[in-house]
Amino acid sequence: MITGGKSLVSSPPAFSNDAKRLLVCTGNTVSIFSTSTGLQISELEGHGAPVTSVIAVPASTPASKVLCHCWTASLDGKIMFWDFMAPELIRTIDTGFPIHSMVIPSLLSQPMESKKKSYDLFAYIYIEAERQKEGQPNSSCGQIRKCNLTKSRLAGGVSLAESHKPGCITTSPSGNYIGICETRKLRIWEIPTKDSDNSVYKKIRLHHTKKLTTLAFHPTERVVAAGDVTGRILLWRGVGHRTLSTSGKFINGGLNKDAEERPGVRDNDDADSCTTWHWHSAEVNVLFFSSDGAYLFSGGREGVFVVWQLETGKKKFLPRIGSPLLYFTNSSDPSLSSISCANNRIHLLRMPSMEILRSISGIKLPSSLSDIYEGSGSVVVFDHTVGLVAVPTDNYSVQFYSLFNDREISEVQICERNHHPGDEATVKVSLVTLSRDGSTMGTVETRLPEEGIGGLISLKFWACGSQNKDFSLSTVIYEPHREASVSSIAFHPTSHMAVTSSYGGDFKIWVRLHDSHLKDQMLQSSGWRCHAVGSYKKKPMTAAAFSADGSVLAVAAEKVVTLWDPDQNILVAVIGDTFEPIVTLSFVGKSTYLVSASRGSNPQLTLWSMSKLSIFWSYKLHAEDVTCSVDGSTFAVLALLPKTPECVESTEAALQGIDGAILLFNVENPVPLATWFVSKAQGGRLGYIQTSPKLEDEVADAKPAYGLLAYMNSNYEYVLFNPYGEQGHNQIISHWQNLSSLEEKERIGYASIYGELAEFNVEKDQTRIPYIPYEKNWETLFSGPSHKLAPLTKLCLDFLESSLQRRSVTVE
Repeated sequence: MITGGKSLVSSPPAFSNDAKRLLVCTGNTVSIFSTSTGLQISELEGHGAPVTSVIAVPASTPASKVLCHCWTASLDGKIMFWDFMAPELIRTIDTGFPIHSMVIPSLLSQPMESKKKSYDLFAYIYIEAERQKEGQPNSSCGQIRKCNLTKSRLAGGVSLAESHKPGCITTSPSGNYIGICETRKLRIWEIPTKDSDNSVYKKIRLHHTKKLTTLAFHPTERVVAAGDVTGRILLWRGVGHRTLSTSGKFINGGLNKDAEERPGVRDNDDADSCTTWHWHSAEVNVLFFSSDGAYLFSGGREGVFVVWQLETGKKKFLPRIGSPLLYFTNSSDPSLSSISCANNRIHLLRMPSMEILRSISGIKLPSSLSDIYEGSGSVVVFDHTVGLVAVPTDNYSVQFYSLFNDREISEVQICERNHHPGDEATVKVSLVTLSRDGSTMGTVETRLPEEGIGGLISLKFWACGSQNKDFSLSTVIYEPHREASVSSIAFHPTSHMAVTSSYGGDFKIWVRLHDSHLKDQMLQSSGWRCHAVGSYKKKPMTAAAFSADGSVLAVAAEKVVTLWDPDQNILVAVIGDTFEPIVTLSFVGKSTYLVSASRGSNPQLTLWSMSKLSIFWSYKLHAEDVTCSVDGSTFAVLALLPKTPECVESTEAALQGIDGAILLFNVENPVPLATWFVSKAQGGRLGYIQTSPKLEDEVADAKPAYGLLAYMNSNYEYVLFNPYGEQGHNQIISHWQNLSSLEEKERIGYASIYGELAEFNVEKDQTRIPYIPYEKNWETLFSGPSHKLAPLTKLCLDFLESSLQRRSVTVE
């Protein structure tokens, strides 16, 4: 089984001590990437729920930089300690509460002299707990609790704060303070130098008029920065002079200052001044001070990385990142940092020039624009020949993503239009379809009308130019079905023909014009044109599909299936009458069966016999997607579980969020061959993927004729498994194991100065006299008591002789 498609930006990542590894929270695991190549090299597996925090243990001495330890926290309530180079789990602490955020200030604040005396290590965790009130039902809330990592237990009775819901904890670079954003105020605590289970905390609050979204601490001064939902950045200076202490002594600076002497400070907040900067047009997600404290980094929804000079307020920009910024992470190397973006991409930056060195790209997350279009066509489509999936993105592109390697292959710009992450989406790629051999792609983009004016539907055909899926635009057809929406696109399996159906009551057959050779020029394609138009009683055409040999075209006319000769455009037969409109049509391999799915109040899955022109068998179920094997006689259905009161009581509690099932059918048997229960099925997709010869050796009982079955849920997380093997679904194949060898290895000694020596592969001359090693092992020369050793002159002679080789004596 192969899994992938996890989010890379659900939580902030962490750099290793030598800045050569980047630890990223990916679902229930932590993926480790090489910063030199951007490829995944290993993975930490052990948590039973999404990992929310990863903290690399910093090096206290230059010699300890080789240590590769980290702490992780998860929604399963467990804190784990790892050696991520092995990788190996060292220790587990079970808190019993879902952990949404974790910080360990002691790792940053322990002085060198404290190493001589051991102190307990404490973590501060933001957990989800139950609030109990008399006479009221229990409700969930967020609590900041303290965990003794040394003794592997929660500090009894210690709760720093309680909020409506758990959030994110921020710690200062020195480890002396922690803080959270709570609606329109900041809550800050001072961490004692010698932390213990019964420590007493000093705390302050800073207030604002808008909801605060993020905060940051200055590395050396008492300066706190915060961002709000309107795009403003607030800088409080002299924070905590009246409340917090330094070296155990209170500082009374600002104690007698009145409101006029504390500009910008609200109410009785403990700060000397508050300055407001405003450049961002939407909420601020990223705030971070540079290591020297001279600059402040910020970012938000606009997709622009801003560097502020703290003293003057001057700004520098890294524009056109293309997606809202979520996190900024620095490393022990001052020239290397990372920014995490909402499009599931992490950029590695060279500082202070802000140059993007390389990017770690995950699968693009689902579009923020809700699917407001009718239609059965899937916006996510599988290329079964090479194991890719095509995913439309928010920036009007289609991303091609490798299911086997879990990484991006290419990205095709569908609409040439400037994309600004902060703008409201006005264009949507509503349909994407690939031909059977993957050489042609068809897309439908819909431009939303502005104030009811200006809507436009465009059909585009694309030609693939290489194995890297670099598509070039071949033909553009504006309003292919007048003003009606396109419901589906289907390609002919063997020839350059395609069909589009529409809700306007017609379908069109498109053919590619014959290629022509121009003198002294390369092969030129003339594009696509309309070959024929068909309709049936002016009913909406909701789905279309070609048979395996392309001789039959099936088009769903609302509740019936019409069969056509695509070459002659002649109606051959009309079959069926379903209860609801048909949204999916597909021929089952090379068999004479057609499967359809209809949705509505009375959904139905139907298998039609083309030889008898009638229904072979039918099920009452909501089929979210249907996929058929190319050469076999099986097909798989992604069905949503019913939401009747009986099912809610009996299944949801038992299945823990599972809302769908994958059913594997053979056309001859209405009873499913196998069933798998899945989660996030609504909006999910299925597809058959052909296996490569190399992968067939790794996947147990793989059948090349049928391949693997791919399931992608609504969050674009996917799994590939062999539906025909008994052990296939239990076998795990890690995609990163084949990529770890590409990591750049560290050079030491001679190679670090002069480079690697050339490798000489000189074949030995078989006619030469063979050499045999000396029979005495030099390692035994120095064994035994020292007073029994031979003289040094004798030992040196034997030692040198053992390093040489002797010629074999040839007796004639």
